[in-house]
Amino acid sequence: MKDHLPNNSDETSGNREGELEASSEAVPGVSAPGKRRSKGEVASEENRGRLREELHDRKVEQLRQMFDRHKGTRQLILLQDFPDPDALSSAWTYKLIAEQYDIQCEIIYAGALSHQENIALVKLTGLPLQRWTLETVKTKDLSVFQGCAFIDNQGTTCSLTQFILAAGVPIAAVIDHHNLQGEMNAEFIDLRPQIRATATIFAEYLQAGLLTLDASVSLHIKCATALMHGLRSDTIALRQAQEEDFLAAAYLSRFYDPQLLNAVLQSSRSKWVMDAIERSLKHRTVQNNFSIAGIGYLRYDDRDSIPQAADFLVTEENVHTAVVYAIVHDKDEEIEVVIGSLRTNKLTLDPDEFIKEAFGQDAQGRFFGGGRSQAGGFEIPVGFLSGGNEKSDYARLKWEVFDAQIKQKLLNLISPKDNPVYDH
Repeated sequence: MKDHLPNNSDETSGNREGELEASSEAVPGVSAPGKRRSKGEVASEENRGRLREELHDRKVEQLRQMFDRHKGTRQLILLQDFPDPDALSSAWTYKLIAEQYDIQCEIIYAGALSHQENIALVKLTGLPLQRWTLETVKTKDLSVFQGCAFIDNQGTTCSLTQFILAAGVPIAAVIDHHNLQGEMNAEFIDLRPQIRATATIFAEYLQAGLLTLDASVSLHIKCATALMHGLRSDTIALRQAQEEDFLAAAYLSRFYDPQLLNAVLQSSRSKWVMDAIERSLKHRTVQNNFSIAGIGYLRYDDRDSIPQAADFLVTEENVHTAVVYAIVHDKDEEIEVVIGSLRTNKLTLDPDEFIKEAFGQDAQGRFFGGGRSQAGGFEIPVGFLSGGNEKSDYARLKWEVFDAQIKQKLLNLISPKDNPVYDH
């Protein structure tokens, strides 16, 4: 699920090239504003630019070669369970590029589209997307697919991963902007954690000629608009954008439809989102500039109201970080999961480190959550205690236990004992 970000941090291949190249992209030190740069700094920046261009050219050529090897085949594009605009737009672009090589792709996800902007994006652009539940995937003939691609994730946030790989479908590509999450044997890997959005990577592929956009083709306009939305979303309206992200936005500006993008952005919040925000305000605990709110039980389809509530709480005066969580019930799979989101505007707080330290790992050594710049999330299975919520007393007691435990783990990190808690 998306907000379980080792995930929005997540993983890659036995081929260590992606990891090494990602680390080689470190940005050299830059002089303070207004200070004249030394010749060494100028040379260092020029060298960095050359290295970046060489890496980009090499990756584009490797991707071309991978598509050439797969001509005339079918692939699955796997998204995180709760895909966001960056994932949706990037997957669509991958599909359109693959079609140039006579490769037919199906974009699939296992969770839900519950955020109003994601629903609007899919409906208004006609973005081709299929929901495959765990029951659905068991009925599919996976032998017809000769490859799969993980886009904007590395498999850890996709419930379908184990079934697709167990069926023997090889990994054709992993393309993501999150940190390396683990070992995956992929034919092609492009991991760039220094870039803020996977949409930026795909905009660079387009610029390199893997697909020539045409402003007179409606499909291209809609895809460019989706990419612009994905880029805008993951860079917080470009406020966190790096140089590559700005260059990608400049390129997409030639093709995207501003009115269509505006229609997506102006989609209304649902009643369920407003209820979640109301509950987060009512139950929040504020300490040391952190706002923490447990909002009880949520339907699976309303899971995206959790990050939206966190987005709202972090705007409060004297709050730099907000964490909102709930027990989410999936009726299809008859399971319950504690899902939480973190939002912060404190530059020195690393959401990935904070969440991993707070909640640790499961029995298999996988972290319950993680993050990226200014955002993160976690998912903790309720396990044996799932269900039984038709009994109100039992449901209340179960929530109180999980609520208290999560608050305790968070407060252990953020609140010295001499700093009193105050509740709203």
